[in-house]
Amino acid sequence: MKEIIESFFRERSLVNHQLASYDDCIPSGDNSLSRMEKIVRSIRVGTDEEVVDENGGLIKLDVIDQDIVIRVKNIQLGEPNIREADGSDHQSLPMECRLRKLTYMSPVTMDFTIYRNGVPSQPEKGVQVGNMPIMIRSRRCNLHQNHIAGDRVLHPNTSEEDRKLWEEGLRAKGEDPLDPGGYFIINGTERVLISMEDLAPNRVTVEINKRYAKKTEVAKIFSQKDGMRKPLTVEKRRDGMLMVKISTAGTTAIPVVLLMRALGIENDQELFQAIAGPTDTFKYIVANINEVKDNEEYNVDSMAEAHQWLEKKFAAGQQKEYREARVTQLLDRELLPHLGDRHDDEVDDRKKKAIFLGRIVRQVLEMAITNRKPNDKDHYANKRVRLAGDLIEDLFRVSMGQLARDLKYQLERHHNRKRELKITSCLRPDVLTSKIMHALATGNWVGGRSGVSQLLDRTTYLSALSHMRRVTSPLVRSQPHFEARDLHPTQWGRLCPNETPEGQNCGLVKNAAQMIDISEAIPETEIRARLDEMDVFQPDDWTDGDRIHVNGDIYGVHKRGSNLLRQFKNARRRGSIRPEVSIRFDNSNRDIFINTDKGRILRPLLILYDGAPRLTQEHLSMISSGEMTFKDLVNSGVIEWVDAEEEEDLFIAPRPFVLPESVPAGNEHEGRPISHSGVTWLNLGEPGAEVAKLQAEIRLPNGERSVAVFETELLYTSEHTHCEIDPQLVLGVCASLIPYPEHNSTPRVTGGTAMVKQSLGLPSANYRLRPDTRLHILHYPQRSITHTMAMDTTNFDSRPGGQNFIVAVMSLHGYNMQDAVIMNRASVERGLGRSTFNRTYNAERRRFPGGQVEEIEIPGTGLEEVKGLKPVGSYDYLEGDGLPRPEIYLEGGDVLVGKTSPPRFLEETGAGAFLQAQERRESSMLIRHGEKGYVDNVYVTESLDSGRLVRTMVRSHKVPEVGDKFASRHGQKGVIGRLVNDEDMPFTRDGIVPDLIINPHAIPSRMTVAHVLEMIGGKVGSLDGRRIDGTAFRGEKEGSLRDGLVRNGYDHTGREVMMNGETGETYPVDIFVGCIYYQKLHHMVSGKIHARSRGRVQILTRQPTEGRARQGGLRFGEMERDCLIAHGASMVIKDRLLDESDGIDLFVCAQSGHVAWFDPKRRTYVSPIHGDGAEVYKVQTSYAFKLLLDEMKSLGVAMRLELEDRR
Repeated sequence: MKEIIESFFRERSLVNHQLASYDDCIPSGDNSLSRMEKIVRSIRVGTDEEVVDENGGLIKLDVIDQDIVIRVKNIQLGEPNIREADGSDHQSLPMECRLRKLTYMSPVTMDFTIYRNGVPSQPEKGVQVGNMPIMIRSRRCNLHQNHIAGDRVLHPNTSEEDRKLWEEGLRAKGEDPLDPGGYFIINGTERVLISMEDLAPNRVTVEINKRYAKKTEVAKIFSQKDGMRKPLTVEKRRDGMLMVKISTAGTTAIPVVLLMRALGIENDQELFQAIAGPTDTFKYIVANINEVKDNEEYNVDSMAEAHQWLEKKFAAGQQKEYREARVTQLLDRELLPHLGDRHDDEVDDRKKKAIFLGRIVRQVLEMAITNRKPNDKDHYANKRVRLAGDLIEDLFRVSMGQLARDLKYQLERHHNRKRELKITSCLRPDVLTSKIMHALATGNWVGGRSGVSQLLDRTTYLSALSHMRRVTSPLVRSQPHFEARDLHPTQWGRLCPNETPEGQNCGLVKNAAQMIDISEAIPETEIRARLDEMDVFQPDDWTDGDRIHVNGDIYGVHKRGSNLLRQFKNARRRGSIRPEVSIRFDNSNRDIFINTDKGRILRPLLILYDGAPRLTQEHLSMISSGEMTFKDLVNSGVIEWVDAEEEEDLFIAPRPFVLPESVPAGNEHEGRPISHSGVTWLNLGEPGAEVAKLQAEIRLPNGERSVAVFETELLYTSEHTHCEIDPQLVLGVCASLIPYPEHNSTPRVTGGTAMVKQSLGLPSANYRLRPDTRLHILHYPQRSITHTMAMDTTNFDSRPGGQNFIVAVMSLHGYNMQDAVIMNRASVERGLGRSTFNRTYNAERRRFPGGQVEEIEIPGTGLEEVKGLKPVGSYDYLEGDGLPRPEIYLEGGDVLVGKTSPPRFLEETGAGAFLQAQERRESSMLIRHGEKGYVDNVYVTESLDSGRLVRTMVRSHKVPEVGDKFASRHGQKGVIGRLVNDEDMPFTRDGIVPDLIINPHAIPSRMTVAHVLEMIGGKVGSLDGRRIDGTAFRGEKEGSLRDGLVRNGYDHTGREVMMNGETGETYPVDIFVGCIYYQKLHHMVSGKIHARSRGRVQILTRQPTEGRARQGGLRFGEMERDCLIAHGASMVIKDRLLDESDGIDLFVCAQSGHVAWFDPKRRTYVSPIHGDGAEVYKVQTSYAFKLLLDEMKSLGVAMRLELEDRR
């Protein structure tokens, strides 16, 4: 099945769902209505009346003398461009935006027409209303295959020539061909929109309300239409009354029976039919009908009376027209809007709403009577994932509304001033742009959510990939939400079971599995047309047959639901219904649910027809050669996409068969080890087969290869409907890189996935051009000898993040106690684990109001005086323009870019300033404290406001030292405890010296068996000169690895005799040695080491500053103080926390207790109350205490100090 997976990833990138969602949202250029166009056409400002025509959005001006209406439609996105300060435009490229701190965006244009008293004026076409950020590699991006080669459209997935052309084009534009895109560039930084998990709209969930002493049953639904959400709850109270609450209309509870009467169900029989539950529910319904009829509070028995009651409750004391309009709005707009809002002779959506309400009531009553379990909120059928396109759509809807209101206000002002109305002169394009930019730059989205857009994590290639496949939950992090954090069975194959952070976000931040797709919205009209062809009809009695729900909206009824289900699935497998549409038959309630909405996570499965797949070896060979694609497999009914809801109806085999470890008995090669990579399934796709006939490539003891043919039992039967393509697809991109993860305990795999993202490697091939603030590059990244299949699909092999180390498991002089590791100094000197760290510093020639500017120059060389010049020699590194020469060595505190600024405040220049020469401040850019390195690159460019922008990269070399952190891929992390010389390291008989020594106690207690397996695998691979397959659930078996060791003359256990390098003696036990892939993590001592004696203090409290970047002090906290008290070293405490910190002498008046001050004229201390004759004593206290006294005084509280010996 490997061919299927490879074909899938050839067609689509790993962030395809984000790109597809964004492409679906923006205007496409063909004539279809995009999501943005629909928003523009639905604009209604200044009017509430319904307008249904093709003229677009409507803005009505509030002016007295005439009726002026503006219609707006036809939104278009231009190509991404940059408008310079001088007004010129040119095409924009992502790399230029990164370098110049610009936003990668396109102009947005629309067509406006002004109607005066119904007469249209000349339409204004293509008016620019603002700018829209463009996602990298989306359809509108200049790097997309449609635009990169000029007018020629490239097809890199099908044509090898086109692929090479495309990659060359990307390289020419400074991009990495393997960069997947899927992010935005805002002000020069890469930002990614994190997918949000959300409750599915238009779905009824029944739960138990535990707020009161006695539990009550509640049904909830979020009814959504065109971005409007209207929640509705139906509750069965303790007295049996069924009440409805529409939260957008107010807190008033409405009895269900009364509401159904208002919706047009006049007689009781219709009411019973609408609810149609088991006979036990009838007594509740009868009680409810009688209560509404007889209780004086309601007294309702007809539609008119119900309307009167609603008018009284929701619009009391208003005029009749308003009251009627309010109730109409309540019933049509507020109540279940997704079922429609029409109530006329042609269409009556109110009847449908009554039926739907009946179904909700039935579910509540069934739960109350039959003790049915409440709906599972965490079931993935009840969830939708909101991708970049959906989030941008929300943002655009709000921004567009603001723009329309602003335009209305500006036009009204122009009209009132008797000016000619022209859209171009009234429209302010920065309204739309600034709103969208602000949200993307800060992550504060509309609707009050924060952290929606995040800085893309570019530590390594995989961390960026994983960041764009992240899914977060909107739940509060600080609460325990145990159920929400749990791994749910419906997440199988959709979300990775291992890749989640530890700590407060555990289980709330998830990552997508490898082979998933997220559905895009498909028009319901398509599906309804197909259903009409399949004999679905709209009845008078909705209980007569199986009800069909399309996206939660009741559409019709079918007499035989199981036939419809079969017909529908066959049509989908033939390709006449789109593959993302899902269907499920709920037999017990006689409901069929069809979903076409966006945000459902789908996963692909092999379809079984009567217990046999339609897939054959011929298919696989055609896929390998490129004659067939993954899409063809879906369209020919071999594979189908399944969502969590449809999966409830299926019976899925976990894998086709279990491959035995060795050739079974009765074969000439009996007992020889087998591995998945060399197996061919001969009778694949044969109908009625009960065993799998396999042909395996094996290695004989003499090293020759041979072929064995044998049979093994199939795991699927005729009852199974589907089979997994490959069990390793349940894992996400990070977990699937770990070899043999099924042999580890789960928390270790979770730790391993977290550390893959912190490892150093090759983040991208264009790192020499990229001005990243922090950039790590490993010097000699290697491919792992023990490889997994995901390394090909994720391109990890082309952008690796680690090196193959020779590792011995033993203890050496106790320098590798706990998690410490010992490293071979000679290996480090040969380049093992070395990396480069690049930091980019930015200096800008900013302009200030009043025409003053900062100048990039060598301070003191200009005509003006400069305050605060550095000592002589500080500017020796700089050339005449104030910039450093490349490859010059600098250390923390050295001047990197010379700069002077105008005085900060006008007072600084002093009185009579007009007589003196203008004084400037020294404001040079310095290398950060604690860092050192060489100037690598100096980019001199211009920012948009035509100020000069200098971006300087400083390169520093990081060599492994004691305290640097390394980790294997199995969560075995450790810091270097000692670097040992080559000659003192233990060595094997062959003279092999390990690079790393880890402690034997690290393995058994953590149960990381895969760590041991990978060491053996790496050893066999390096001896055989091949890569070992360690893919989850199908890697090369342990027997085969042992066989490989024996074949190469080693012990099958992997242990070897080793000598002590210091004494030359043989160790009394054999040592386990192997080759394993280790990662250097970005936590390095050179970036964290920190010490100081005296130094900077804060101005306000006079205590040392905190933090390494600010040369802060080391915090001597509560516990440290407690230790010194326990030691009885009280004078040390006084010395550290008072004398050497912020001690100050206060002079206190003994009589009044107030702080005295010194009068220099009289040379005496003066008490604020008793004057200069007072008794004043010197008291040593901390400055923070003096500050407290002063702050209390500012609040009007005079604190009095009582001296102990003066009581």
